[in-house]
Amino acid sequence: MGAATGTPAAARHLGLSGKLLVFTLAFVLLAEVLIIVPAVAAFRINWLSDRLSGARTAALVLDAAPEGMISPELTRELLGSVGAITVALKRDNTRRLLVSTEMPPEVDAHTDLRDIAPWQAVSQAFDTLIAHDGRILRVVGTPPRGGGFVEIVLRETPLRKAMLRFTGNILLVSLVIAALTGALVYLGLAWMFVRPMRRLTLRMVAFRENPAGPAAAVEPQTRMDEIGLAEREFVAMQRQIGETLQQKNHLAALGLAVSKINHDLRNLLASVQLISDRLADIRDPAVQRFAPKLEAALDRAIAYCEQTLAYGRAQEPPPEQRMVALAPLVNEVRDTLGLGEEGAVIGWVASIERGMKVDADPDQLFRVLLNLCRNAMEALSARAPNDAARDQIRITGRREGAIAIIEVADTGPGVPERSREHLFEPFQSSARRGGTGLGLPIAAELVRAHGGDIRLVPGTIGATFQLRLPDRPVDLGARRAARSHG
Repeated sequence: MGAATGTPAAARHLGLSGKLLVFTLAFVLLAEVLIIVPAVAAFRINWLSDRLSGARTAALVLDAAPEGMISPELTRELLGSVGAITVALKRDNTRRLLVSTEMPPEVDAHTDLRDIAPWQAVSQAFDTLIAHDGRILRVVGTPPRGGGFVEIVLRETPLRKAMLRFTGNILLVSLVIAALTGALVYLGLAWMFVRPMRRLTLRMVAFRENPAGPAAAVEPQTRMDEIGLAEREFVAMQRQIGETLQQKNHLAALGLAVSKINHDLRNLLASVQLISDRLADIRDPAVQRFAPKLEAALDRAIAYCEQTLAYGRAQEPPPEQRMVALAPLVNEVRDTLGLGEEGAVIGWVASIERGMKVDADPDQLFRVLLNLCRNAMEALSARAPNDAARDQIRITGRREGAIAIIEVADTGPGVPERSREHLFEPFQSSARRGGTGLGLPIAAELVRAHGGDIRLVPGTIGATFQLRLPDRPVDLGARRAARSHG
């Protein structure tokens, strides 16, 4: 599952299959340990029980034979079959040493097989495995007949060696069984769970990288368990999200188209509102009667345009370029904004090279200049009361070879630092409360359509935007053909 992020850091960790293998082996080995420990304890008890059985047989023989009738050689043979140093029998409160090969040694450990608990058997088995060589063990068991007990004293080293051999053999068999069981369990779980989960994870990663891609949605399997249900629900979610993304893209395109129309329409309506204000000064009764209604309708239209601005995207039509005189276009922008007239509180300064023409679509260039000048006018109006000598909009135009350079500047507060990074992105550049943030993006899109560029000039008083509009290349062949035809 670490592939969900696709990062190198995730690759250093165990995936779901690796974790499954580790846990499978660990649990199988744990189960084998739980089996091996009781088996080793049982082996020790059986080994000692066999020695006690031999001791009982020897006790019957020695107890039944008259004294002196059993030769030392037979005695040693009996003890050798038992593997004991001494054999003793207790009966009727009398303890009798039946036979001994040597002086009875000092006993180091005791084991009573008549009544031994499972936990004692395990504890004594571990004690035998870690015992030193030559340790002497006393073992007590039931006698051959009657009451009392039979006991043997023997060296524990043969028992420890036998237990080690048994432990090694059973451990080897357990490891083989654990490996086979772990492999089968791992393969089964990997096929049933890990493989479909990995496939589902890869689909999630692909969907995250390209939600709208055609390969994002894959038909799920028909399995009826939880994984099959998860796959079907995920595919259904992919389809719903894909449809939602398509709808949102369409709504976004429509939204920006409406927003741009509303933005420019609001500017035009504001200009009409200025004209309606002038109509209110006319004393004609008909004008006086209709002017308030016109003003109210324009106010409602402007408010509606401002309220319905929404995000979207729409392509502007290609510009119909021709050589346009810049000065008259600038004057039209001034008149539309109601600037440059007597009594205006915002000053207007235009400095255009004499006879300067720009290779541009006049309507689109008018929209660019209108948006820039309106933004400047709104920035200056924010620090009312205004003074025409202080608060000014300045437009300059000059040529540098085949490039027309137009600058629109104001003496306002300038563009805030936080807005400069996304200055020409929709709904990101407006620093004024209630602004739409569409004026500069529209202007930038129109300028780029002319093959030009627009930028904020740093280090100036207020805000200065510079437009660079190149002339179209001249087709000399077509120009010569037109002249010759003329």
